[in-house]
Amino acid sequence: MKKLSLRTRVVTGAVAVAALGAGTFGAVSASAAPAESVAAAPASANSASSANNTTESTHLTIDAATKAAQAALDAAEKENQRITVAVVDRNGNTVVTLRGDGAGPQSYESAEKKAYTAVAWNAPTSELAKRLEQAPNLKDIPGTLFLGGGTPVTAKGAPIAGIGVAGAPSGDLDEKFAKAGAAALSR
Repeated sequence: MKKLSLRTRVVTGAVAVAALGAGTFGAVSASAAPAESVAAAPASANSASSANNTTESTHLTIDAATKAAQAALDAAEKENQRITVAVVDRNGNTVVTLRGDGAGPQSYESAEKKAYTAVAWNAPTSELAKRLEQAPNLKDIPGTLFLGGGTPVTAKGAPIAGIGVAGAPSGDLDEKFAKAGAAALSR
């Protein structure tokens, strides 16, 4: 059997010692936390909650969002309008979008933006469009669309969702259908 050079033996030994040390250190650091500190974590989370460091918010369920979207779509279909309706949550995240038969391709994105705009400002988008005269830069905010067709949904005076409709020949009709969706939630 061939003998290894002194240099090779030193390097091999150093690597073995390093590997052994790393394994030992990892095992020690993985179990370094005392058991009582792990048990204390939930208690500190509870004290944060009781110290008014958290808030609760109300959100529509998927069933409620779907009910509102379907009511808006049904109202539009009664008037032979081809629309898309979107419902977003308080944070502007899309919960549900229904694209009616024959709705234009632009209506999908427009409905979502109208819903987002309505919930972000807690006002119908037709009202917000009028505000552009005094603050024309509002329209530059990403994700917004200041055209009639969006309405907020509130609970206890706070916005919890937005309903946006796009595709009808006018913003007034779009908003009428969005309000029909919001009205379905109070039935």
